Amino acid sequence: MTTVAIIGDGPAGLSAALFLAKNGHQAIVYGQDKTAMHFAQLHNYLGIDDISGTDFQTAARAQVAGFGADLRDEKVEAVTQTEEGFSVRAGDGMVDADYLILAGAKATRQLAEELGVDITDDRAQVDTENRTNVDRVYAVGRLARANRSQAIISAGAGAVAALDILSREEGKDVHDWDTPPKEDSE
Repeated sequence: MTTVAIIGDGPAGLSAALFLAKNGHQAIVYGQDKTAMHFAQLHNYLGIDDISGTDFQTAARAQVAGFGADLRDEKVEAVTQTEEGFSVRAGDGMVDADYLILAGAKATRQLAEELGVDITDDRAQVDTENRTNVDRVYAVGRLARANRSQAIISAGAGAVAALDILSREEGKDVHDWDTPPKEDSE
């Protein structure tokens, strides 16, 4: 089982955690639920007619926790790159992780800079899978899109990063789609 530390608990971080936890990996989400989503009203999120950002966050956090992600109400103080991955210091504890997803804006930018992530024009430089120039470090949400961030875009970016991690671990492309239960044909 791979351990992924996700710093930031908005749509990008929670989406990444959902895909990872749902597929049997340890997703540890650091955040204090202080996301900008609490100042949003969603009218442009596909499949949802109208929902407050706070209600969206409540539902998303419950869904992610229901799949087994570990939501921690902690601020990350430092991240250190190790030979095996990363060591994350938050609160009074340390966690070793194989991958790191930076899913926030201000707080994660400093951590990204300390890790050597390329930042240009106020955003982390990422490829199409949201990988940064630092192996096993992903940037999603406002850190990667600065002033062009939307909840649905951020959630999609979190899913892209998670699917890339799942694919790297499997050694082949991974598709995460569910099929409805088959009806009994009695």
